[in-house]
Amino acid sequence: MDPIIFDNSYARLPEQFYARQAPVPVAAPGPIRVNHQLAKQLGIDVNWLDSEAGTQVIAGNAVPPGSEPLASVYAGHQFGGYNPQLGDGRAVLLGEILSLEGRRFDLQLKGSGPTPYSRGGDGRSPIGPVLREYLVSEAMHRLGVPTTRALAAVTTGEKVQRDESYPGAVLARVASSHIRIGSFQYFAARRDTDSLSLLSDYIIDRHYPDARNSDNPILAMLEAIISQQAQLVARWQLLGFIHGVMNTDNILVCGETIDYGPCAFMDQFNPDQVFSSIDHAGRYAYRQQPNIAHWNLSVLAQALLPILDSEQQRAIALAQKAINTFPAQFLLANTQGMADKLGLQAIEEGEDTALVEDLWQLMAEHALDFTLTFRRLADLADKQTEGKSNVGDLFEFPDDAQPWLERWHTRLAREKTSSKARQALMYNNSPAFIPRNHLVEAAIVAATDRDDLNPFNQLMDTLENPYRYGKALALFATPPSPDQVVRQTFCGT
Repeated sequence: MDPIIFDNSYARLPEQFYARQAPVPVAAPGPIRVNHQLAKQLGIDVNWLDSEAGTQVIAGNAVPPGSEPLASVYAGHQFGGYNPQLGDGRAVLLGEILSLEGRRFDLQLKGSGPTPYSRGGDGRSPIGPVLREYLVSEAMHRLGVPTTRALAAVTTGEKVQRDESYPGAVLARVASSHIRIGSFQYFAARRDTDSLSLLSDYIIDRHYPDARNSDNPILAMLEAIISQQAQLVARWQLLGFIHGVMNTDNILVCGETIDYGPCAFMDQFNPDQVFSSIDHAGRYAYRQQPNIAHWNLSVLAQALLPILDSEQQRAIALAQKAINTFPAQFLLANTQGMADKLGLQAIEEGEDTALVEDLWQLMAEHALDFTLTFRRLADLADKQTEGKSNVGDLFEFPDDAQPWLERWHTRLAREKTSSKARQALMYNNSPAFIPRNHLVEAAIVAATDRDDLNPFNQLMDTLENPYRYGKALALFATPPSPDQVVRQTFCGT
C-alpha cells in the first residue's frame, strides 16, 4: 500500500490554474520534527513518515506515487498595490489527501525550490521561517483558530543566502485548500469569466456545498466566505495575534490562517502594534486587521462581479449588500469571544461595553501583557481556587486597576452561572502559553547557529497544551525581559 493516498481534484482543473512543477531535490536532508497526530488523522503511515524514505519525500528528493506536483498561479494586492501575477514561488502542491473522516486536505511543500512563479527568487527557505511557521501554525490550531498546519519539517543540507547564509529547510504544510482571494483576482483581471466560474464551482463543491442549493450559488459562496473571515479575524483579535501581511494573496477562501512570516503575538498591549519589518505605514497593525479583512473581502466581491449577476448594477448591489454585513458579523463574534474571556454570558450595551472599553484603555496605559491579563482574570474569577493554574507569580494587576476589578467582580455577581463554571469558561478561552516572540527567536537562533533543536522541541511540546498551566512550565509563560523583546519579524524571502 502506498504511504500516502492521493486524490488530486485541483490537478484535474485546466492548466491555466497552475504549472506542473516537481520539487527540486536537495543535497542531504535530515529530519526536524514529524506531527504524528496530524499524520494519523490524514491516514499517513507514521513509521514511514519518520523514516529516511519519508524524509526524502518531505525534502522533495522523491515524489510519492499518486502525487501530481504543481505550483498554483494567483494575483494579489500587496500592501495595497496590485500585482497581476504572483503564484507559488517557493511551494509545490504534492496533491490532496482524504482524511480518515473523509475531509479533503492539500499537502504542500514550502521551500521546495524555484517554480515558474518565483520571479527570480531561489524558491528556498532558511530554517528560521520553517520553525516559526511550524510553531505558530500548530499553536494556532491548539488555540482553536482555523489554520494551515505543519505535517513535518526537514533540513536540506544546503545553505540559503539572504542577508547572510543560513541553513535551509522545507516545511510540509497541510490546508483545507490553498486557494486565495488572489486566485479569483487573477482570472477577473484577465476577464476570463469561464475560469472564474470554474474556480467558483470548485470552491462551492469543496468548501461550501450548501451554496449549491441557493438561488444564487456565487452570492451564497461570497456570503459564506465573509462569515468565515469575520469569525477568523475575531479569533486573532481575541488572542492578540498580528498576522503582519494581510495581502489578498495571503487570504484563503476556506477561512484558514496562512503565511506565518512576519507574524507575532503581542506581549505588551498596544493597539497600534506592528511587527512586520516591511509594514512601515502600519497598514496591518493589530487594530487595523478587521478593517483590512473588510477591504480584502470587497476585493473578492469585485472579482466575482462578472459572474454574480448578468446585469452589472444588480451584481454591484448584491456584492455591496453582502460586504456590508462584515462589520456586524465581526463585532458579534468578537463581542461573544470577549464575553467568554471575561466570564460573562453576554456583553450588553451600556455598562458592559464601558467595562470592556475601560479594560482595553487600562491595558494600553500600563502596557499590560495581553495573554497574562486575561489569564490572571481567569484566576481571579473564583477566589476559592488558588491552585496550580494561578499565574500570579508572573503577573499582577497594578494598583490603578483595582477600581476596574471591583466593577468587574460586581458585574460577575449578577451572572446566573457559578463562579467555578465561569472560571472554567475563562480558562478555556484564555491561554497561558502562546508562541512568545523571544522564545521563538531563541529556538531559531539555537537551530541556526548551533544546530540545536531542543529549544524548538521543548517550546512545541508546551504549545500543544496552551490552556494547561503548571508552575514547572512558567518559563514558557513569562513575558520577555527588556533585552529579549523582539520588535520585528521577517518573511524569509
